[in-house]
Parts: sequence; C-alpha cells; structure tokens
Amino acid sequence: MSAYDVIVIGSGPGGYVCAIRCAQLGLKTACVEGRETLGGTCLNIGCIPSKALLHATHMLHEAEHNFAAMGLKGKSPSVDWQQMQAYKTDVIGQNTKGIEFLFKKNKIDWIKGWASIPEAGKVKVGDEVHEAKNIVIATGSEVAPLKGVEVDEKTVVSSEGALSLNKVPKTMTVIGAGVIGLEMGSVYRRLGAEVTVIEYLDVITPGMDGEVQKSFKRLLEKQGLQFVMGAAVQGVDTAKGKATTRYKLNKDGSEHTLDSDIVLLATGRKPFTDGLGLDALGVKMSPRGQIETDAHWATSVKGIHAIGDAIKGPMLAHKAEDEGMAVAEVLAGKAGHVNYGVIPGVIYTHPEVASVGMTEEQLKEAGTPYKAGKFSFMGNGRAKANFAADGFVKILAHKETDRILGAHIIGPMAGDLIHEICVAMEFGAAAQDLALTCHAHPTYSEAVREAALACGDGPIHS
Repeated sequence: MSAYDVIVIGSGPGGYVCAIRCAQLGLKTACVEGRETLGGTCLNIGCIPSKALLHATHMLHEAEHNFAAMGLKGKSPSVDWQQMQAYKTDVIGQNTKGIEFLFKKNKIDWIKGWASIPEAGKVKVGDEVHEAKNIVIATGSEVAPLKGVEVDEKTVVSSEGALSLNKVPKTMTVIGAGVIGLEMGSVYRRLGAEVTVIEYLDVITPGMDGEVQKSFKRLLEKQGLQFVMGAAVQGVDTAKGKATTRYKLNKDGSEHTLDSDIVLLATGRKPFTDGLGLDALGVKMSPRGQIETDAHWATSVKGIHAIGDAIKGPMLAHKAEDEGMAVAEVLAGKAGHVNYGVIPGVIYTHPEVASVGMTEEQLKEAGTPYKAGKFSFMGNGRAKANFAADGFVKILAHKETDRILGAHIIGPMAGDLIHEICVAMEFGAAAQDLALTCHAHPTYSEAVREAALACGDGPIHS
C-alpha cells in the first residue's frame, strides 16, 4: 500500500493539470488512468483529434476555393483518408506522450487501471489499495444517450466514432446542432459528404448570442450544410450498412424520415462517474448526475473533491483545467479561485465562433442597461486579403459605466481574439480601455478595437 497527499482520478485536462499543480506545490501526487494513454477524452478522442481534422479539411477548402484567385494554379489535392487519419493519430501521440513526460518531470505516479473509492482516504485500482489524504475526482464525461438511437460506432456513431470512420460517407445525418455536431459536420461537408443537421430547438448552438446564432447558421448553409430545425428525433433504424432517421416536426407533429450512410449522435454529454462507488460513500449528487461540490470543490464526504465535467458548469476542457489548478491551491493551503463569469467558449468551424460573458438576451432578461459595439470583418484589411471577411465582433458594455460585460465574435481566429477581451474583463476594464490600446496593423485584432470604439463615438473603418 502506498500513501499520497493527493490521488487524482482521471488524467483529462482537469485531472492532469490538477496533478501537475499539486506536485509543483510540494504534494506527493498520483494520478489514476484506465486508458492506455494519458489525456482523457480531450486529447485522445475529443478536442485534439477533431482540431487536426478541422485543420486538414480547412486546408482542402482553401485549395479548392481560394488558391486559384491568389495565383496558386494546379490541380486541387485529392483526399487520402488513411493518411489524414495517420496525421490525426500522430497529433494525438505527440500530445499524450507530452503529458507522460510532464508526469515524470514532476515525479507524479501514474497508477494504471480503473479506480473505485471504497472509503474516504482510499483508492482501489485492481487489487491494490492506495491511501491518500485527499482524493480529486476528475473523471470527465461520456456521450449522453438518446432514446431510440443505438450507437454501434459503425453506422450510428458518437463523436468518437466520427473521428475514425473507415471512409468518407456520401451522406451524413447529424443529430444535434451544438458544438460537436457542427464541427464534425463541417469536417465531412468539406470532404464532400452531404450533411443534414437535425436540431430539436429552433436555433443552433443553444445558449449563444442570438445575433451570432443567425449569422452562423447562414454561413454554414452557404458552405452546404442543411438544417432541419424544430425536429424531435424518434429513432434510428439501421439495415445493410445504411441508416434511416425518424423525426417529428414540433410545429405540426408531422412524421418524416431521412436516409444516410452515417448518423452522428451529438446531443450532448453526461458526467462519467460509473464504478467509483459514490452512492455507497454517500457523495451527494444532483438530479442530472453531477457531483455536488461547495465553493472549494469539496464534496459532501470529507477529503474528496471533484472538478471538470463531473460537476456543474460548462463541459469545457479549460474550465476543468482552471478548477484543477484552483483545487490544487486549496489542498496546498492556499486560496484557489475560478472566475466563472470569464470562461470563453469556442467553436472551431470556419469561421470560428467565440464568446465570453453575457449575451444580449441575458442582459435584457436581467434588466441590465447596456450598449453594443459591433464591427464587421468586411472592414478589416487583413481579413479581406485572406478570404476571411465573414462575420463580426460584438462587445457588450454597461451603458453607464462602460465596463465590458460580454463579447461575441464570429470570424477568423475568433478563438484567439476572444482572449484579449477575457483579460480585459478579468481586470474589470471598460470598452474605452480597449479602444485606447494601440493594435498592430494589419491584424484581425483591429476588429476588436473597432468594436470597442463602436461602444463610444463609433468605429473608424465603417
């Protein structure tokens, strides 16, 4: 039996970051992981491989649509799907091996296997029981099921199966117009598949700023994605390697079917806590299957903490990382803090979509007096030169104090541009602070400054 200050269960972004920070703070740390590789869903079957495919297919799109206009002549590249898969696998390997290296560097023990918690202060892996003063649950999430839809990872796939199809399908049905559905739908649309997205609500990307939702949907339709909105999927039938999706329209209850080679179930994820033994321990859970925690990420059982997708809040890798660092600080006797009001969200389609803080709809509902400063990428010289002038930056600031309350970007490098606004919000900055900051020309970031100027006397270039 080995004794530790901290045992972290799960090596995804929340878990491995928590383990590294604990070790940096002088705590004897181990991390339990059942997979053959570290990194959790994100690095192995989520964020990282999907970004590799998004990048590869975006390059293909540029070659097919924009190269000739720039004087780059010649035949468009053909797709070697097996090589694209090999590239994706290599990217995963580089990242997961990187975490192994960081564990060794920080003297963190990797306990291989699946964990259970027989009692507070003890973690069982296989036949071995390890003692720990503190346990951190960072077990992440899994695909949420949908009644009538059986995932076989061949014809009906989850996000994991969608990353490793045997071949590019001719037709694909995506159930759910959230982040995963739209990213993977974009990948296969660029590769030539006919993609239809079925969404229960009347808007895509639920919870996002309404103006962004409308603009984003229009741009995706321009790229060839088709949408069936306000539709409740009743089930999926498979036969002879094909799928038929049955759905009802909410407006009139009419029943319809859609045939395709592949169906991607992308209706969301749920906390993964199976096998830990939380019920027997008496760990308090929410009705949605999330582990209940207090302001310091402590559960109802002393010595057990939880972070990331297993607890409430947005299921984002960087939210889990922030909580991982914060809980490590708490366990080391310091003050851990996460500003939940400044957690950005990004969709890695093209154009990218990024947001932080409040939406206009939320501000109206709260009765907060606000002003919106908006600037289109059509007025940005760099964006025009790069065939990336679709979209806009919108900054929402308090009408009286000018303090930035939120921002929403659809356009080139939106996922990177949003962080200037995150930093500003972290410091409680006013829109004028951004407007008075010199931005290099020509860069996409000038659009952020122009949107900030639009919160005052108005932008220069529109």
